[in-house]
Order: sequence, then C-alpha cells, then structure tokens
Amino acid sequence: MTKQYGVSILGTGSFLPPKVLTNADLEKMVQTSDEWITTRTGIKERRIADEKTATSDLAIEASKKALEEAGVKAEEIEEIIVATITPDMFFPSTACYVQKGLGIKSCAAFDIAAACSGFIYGMSIAKTHIETGLYKKVLLIGAETLSKITDWTDRNTCVLFGDGAGAMVLGRSENGENGVLSVFMGADGNYDYLLNMPGGGSRNPCCQKTIDERLNFLKMSGKEVFKVAVTKMVEAAEEALRISGKELKDIALVIPHQANKRIIDAIAKKLDFPLERVFVNLDKYGNVSAATTIIGLDEARKDGTVKKGDLVELVAFGGGFTWGATLIKL
Repeated sequence: MTKQYGVSILGTGSFLPPKVLTNADLEKMVQTSDEWITTRTGIKERRIADEKTATSDLAIEASKKALEEAGVKAEEIEEIIVATITPDMFFPSTACYVQKGLGIKSCAAFDIAAACSGFIYGMSIAKTHIETGLYKKVLLIGAETLSKITDWTDRNTCVLFGDGAGAMVLGRSENGENGVLSVFMGADGNYDYLLNMPGGGSRNPCCQKTIDERLNFLKMSGKEVFKVAVTKMVEAAEEALRISGKELKDIALVIPHQANKRIIDAIAKKLDFPLERVFVNLDKYGNVSAATTIIGLDEARKDGTVKKGDLVELVAFGGGFTWGATLIKL
C-alpha cells in the first residue's frame, strides 16, 4: 500500500503590476461612472500589466517571494503548476517559462485552465502528488493578465478585471500533519456560453473575421453568472467542510473568489457566516481570475488577519462553469 504523506504550506507570495487603473480613469474610456461601478461591483481600482509584461513575468515575481518565505531554493522544486486562462502563448506552457525564469533546469511543469477556479483545481493536483510521494516540493501559481483579453470598449466587462499573480510552495510535512485538509471541485459545461472567450482556439481560429467581430476578447452574461456563482460556491464551501470533518464555526477566514461584492455578500448570507471573517480585496484589484484566492491568502497571512494554526477556506467559481473549495490549516 502506498504511504500517505502529510502536506505543508511552506510559503506564499504575490505580485501586482505597479500601474493602477481607477474607476475615474475608466470614466474617460467608456460610458460609465465611479458610482455605477462601485455600487454594482464594489471595485474601485485594478492593476494593469504593461504591454511588455506577460503572465509568466508576474508569476515569476510571486514565486520568488513564496520561495523566499518558504526558505526553499528554486532547484528544490520538483513540479510547477500554473493556473491561468491568459498564458504567455498556447505553448510552451507558462509553467515552462516560469521554470526558465527561476533558473530550474529540470522539473515537471504544466498549466491548467479552470478559469477562476484554477488555483483550487491546482491544489488538488499538488495535494495528491505530495501525499502519494510523487514529489516532495511543489510550486503552485495562479497568474493572470486579463487586461490582455478584456474588450476595453465593452463597459459591462472592462470594469471588472485586473492583473496579478500569487504563488504557494507546498511540501511534504515533517510531522505527518496535513495542511491541506480537503479539496472539492465541480463543473458544468452546459453553461459554457455565459462566460467565455469565443475566438482564438480551434473552434474559431484567429482570423480577420474573429478580429472584426471582437471574438478574441472575454464575453460574459453577468446576471446569469451571478445566480449560478452564488449557489455553486456555497455548495462547494459546504462540501469541502464535510469532506474535512470540520464545521463553519471552526473557520477563521473565508477567502472567496473576488468577482463582485454582491456575490461575496450573498455567499456569506447563505452560509450564515459573519462578513467580518470574509476576506475582500476586490476594491483594490478587481477580478484576477485564478490569482484571486492565492493573492487574498498571501495578503491575509502577511497583514496578520490569519495566523499559524488557523483554518482558512478558499472558494471559487469561474468560466466553464467550474467551481471548487479547499480547506487549509496554516
């Protein structure tokens, strides 16, 4: 029988581009207002990568911080997983560019695409690979440059998204305790049409027609997404708790995907969980897709919101539709 190892969270790090795009800036670009954006989303500003900065560049900076905090040398990493829907290019994987940027000569490296749930999906992979003894140390990253696929003429979507990256170093625990207590994942491809980027892939290869029809940008039906997002995130949060054998009252902090303040408030209400223990930073960064939950976790750890020994739940929902939750012990 394969030995089961424990998993430790050794360190986290995050990196946001320096450029800030405020709601006031957007007022000059499309027909919108700070009041309209703030009231409907809770977002005040977001970070935007410059034209020369790719997703891997943000991922590398976040990874360096996570490695430094973990006290782990880059060459000790045996696997790199990058959750992203804005890869540097279709191939090679963004993870390979991260590997190159960190100076790692040999390790497994690949991307996963589960949209905003990507980091949660990645947690499941990293957890399994460490528990089964396949790897001792894994670098898991959520990184996005959503500004590159945002239609800046569409006032309904361009106000929502930003760029950034977060990273986590996971390792085999020395005492056998498990820092990743549970992971739950779900998906329903029947909702694919409500949140997608229709152009650029094999279904609608990039050509003059897809460019003219602006299919190479993110598309979303906000009201329909809202309804399903709340339901599925609540279900995911409850299921991850059930798997772990923990109760909601045991949780020090819930870090939900940062898509919309109304969604976050609705989740807290349905879970009957106090808002003061629900992490929010979308006012500063907007929706950073796969990077949101890990950026939130890193900030909560660094500013003292959570401490060693606390139970924290990450929960997310994204295009696919995909959803998931993970319960971790710091």
